[in-house]
Amino acid sequence: MTQPKVSVLMPIYKTPEKYLREAIESILTQTFTDFEFLILDDCPEDNRKSIVQSYRDDRIKYFQNESNLGISRSRNKLIDLSKGTYLAVMDHDDISMPTRFEKEVLYLDNNPDIGVVSSNIKDIVKNNISHRPADDHAIKVTLMGGCTVMHPASMIRKSVLTQNNLHYEEEFSPAEDYALWCRLIGVTKFHHLQEILFKYRNHKQNTTHKQSGKSNVAASNLRNFLKETYPNLYAEYEYSLMHTRHIKLFGLIPFITQTTKNDCTQIYLFGIKILRIKRIITSKLYM
Repeated sequence: MTQPKVSVLMPIYKTPEKYLREAIESILTQTFTDFEFLILDDCPEDNRKSIVQSYRDDRIKYFQNESNLGISRSRNKLIDLSKGTYLAVMDHDDISMPTRFEKEVLYLDNNPDIGVVSSNIKDIVKNNISHRPADDHAIKVTLMGGCTVMHPASMIRKSVLTQNNLHYEEEFSPAEDYALWCRLIGVTKFHHLQEILFKYRNHKQNTTHKQSGKSNVAASNLRNFLKETYPNLYAEYEYSLMHTRHIKLFGLIPFITQTTKNDCTQIYLFGIKILRIKRIITSKLYM
């Protein structure tokens, strides 16, 4: 059998049939066709085998864990099973636009220094669009503050993972995607295609919401790691969050100054600090 160009990696777990079918069909109708579609069921007691096998397509390969492994170990198992040059991440309840693979493959083919390419996404539930910067440096600066590379819309050059012995880390689940991006910052480049190639189902039952507390703790630990490992990038990120506003007396003399940095706003009257307001920042992670 000829080696496929792309391996599509999709773990599933108690996925509602309607969502699962929409996800599968969005892959099978891609304009780019040279791929294998690996589906790993992580729920032995409530499997989706009959749904998957109702699609008569030789590119689909269905696997089932004998016991529940969790998302990180399941993602790593899919990587080990894959044969493609590129790894297309796919979540079990989302939708890939028809030209997603075509455009991501073309970009990776034409830019061998790029290890991860992703795209803008549209929230199916809220009907809003998420935009991210395109170039590598800007992406890495934003990663200092959270998981800003759209994981479910991403395609990864497999060699970047294997050559650097990188994988999803269970200790950071369900922020395992953010942890992987943090590890990749020092070894490859990122790019965001500035068009919507993916539809994300942001509902109350997905991992982001159900395990938000655990996600935020993991993200906080990862940001501490980034601050120590990439101090210059982190300083640039902090600077991007800092805003200063002056209110001038008679339009000439600054008598009230408001400075905002990270989660803290400070008010000065004629240079003397009179008020400090601290707000709580939560990080939204796309799984």
